[in-house]
Amino acid sequence: MGETTVKTRDGRTATGPSPMERETADSSEPVSARSRAARLRGSFGRLRSPRRPRIWFEILLIAISYWTYSLIRNAVPEQKAQALRNADWIWEFEKSLGLAFEHSVNHAVNSMTWLIVSMNYYYATLHFIVTIGVLVWLYRWHPGRYAAGRLVLFATTGVALVGYYLYPLAPPRLMEGVDFIDTVLVHETWGSMASGDLKNMSNQYAAMPSMHIGWSLWCGVIIFLLAKAPWVKILGLLYPTVTLVVIVATANHFWLDAVGGILCLAVGFAVSYGWYLALPHRLPKVPGARAKAGAGEEREPERTAAPVRGGARV
Repeated sequence: MGETTVKTRDGRTATGPSPMERETADSSEPVSARSRAARLRGSFGRLRSPRRPRIWFEILLIAISYWTYSLIRNAVPEQKAQALRNADWIWEFEKSLGLAFEHSVNHAVNSMTWLIVSMNYYYATLHFIVTIGVLVWLYRWHPGRYAAGRLVLFATTGVALVGYYLYPLAPPRLMEGVDFIDTVLVHETWGSMASGDLKNMSNQYAAMPSMHIGWSLWCGVIIFLLAKAPWVKILGLLYPTVTLVVIVATANHFWLDAVGGILCLAVGFAVSYGWYLALPHRLPKVPGARAKAGAGEEREPERTAAPVRGGARV
């Protein structure tokens, strides 16, 4: 059944599939390929959709990521001679712009012991505390935006690692021939992983870009975009501003290092946007909120007018 009989050239007869069966057979492979492609697109789409984060996975991921970041950063060869040459070039370039103010700020703030000591501890601690605090805040109150925000931070840091390798740079306090003050050493405070007894644990010539600025600006932007209270938004903007003053006053960075950190953050936001097709604050606060809303609209039954019998609705 469904077969057709045809005659060959020598007069014999042969049977074969009907035209309909041949058409079905010919179209089965493309349909199967389209189905596989659709399933692949669906899986890829689900992978790109924000999900509710799992606390154990996030703690493990952040711990491993920071360990890897520290390992790679410190594994970059300490190219002292090149780093010092680059620092001299940065300093001369800033002077040509009339914006070489780091030396004046460093000496002025160092004359106020209480202020510079506070800045030393600020530099050493808030870099981690505030960043982790914002991650926890996103995880707890904005789970749908957490993954996108975390991707911005991770991508920013990844680009910075490339910068450390390609452009070794000595911080101002290590420059030769310019009397910048290493405020941690002078005031004997615990402040910088690149000063005192801790200097062997950190690459001293990885100053460009500044992740103190990259991370603090990430915190500030996230807080400003997602916080509701105006005073919290203002604090979010003040945090990277104060951080810029601190890194300059303690002679840990040039202001151009801060520009490098800003550029890295821009790349981080671009990577996150390319993956999620939206900036973090444009994503739903709770994972799947848009999908559920859309599904609800599709399932809503059509409303029809009730039949009328004898002039009354039933």
